[in-house]
Amino acid sequence: MVRNRVIFTGRVQGVGFRHATQMQARSYHVYGHVRNLEDGTVELVVEGDREEVAGFTASVQERMAGVIKETNTTTEVASGEFADFTVLF
Repeated sequence: MVRNRVIFTGRVQGVGFRHATQMQARSYHVYGHVRNLEDGTVELVVEGDREEVAGFTASVQERMAGVIKETNTTTEVASGEFADFTVLF
């Protein structure tokens, strides 16, 4: 298991980014959340098998490429704290 914290910058709020990410998560065996941050970025925290996390993250980047300016990924120790993938408000 791996855990990635991904920060997306660009025009990523108010464009359906969180909803699209949650929909993409249904195609992968991943757990975590996506949320808007106060600084205008979007944070994705995702856990799962390395290949699933990589595939999921790549699919989000591809689907939302028109609004993402930069992606910053940090790999962390998986906590196993998530039961599903959710949108945080």
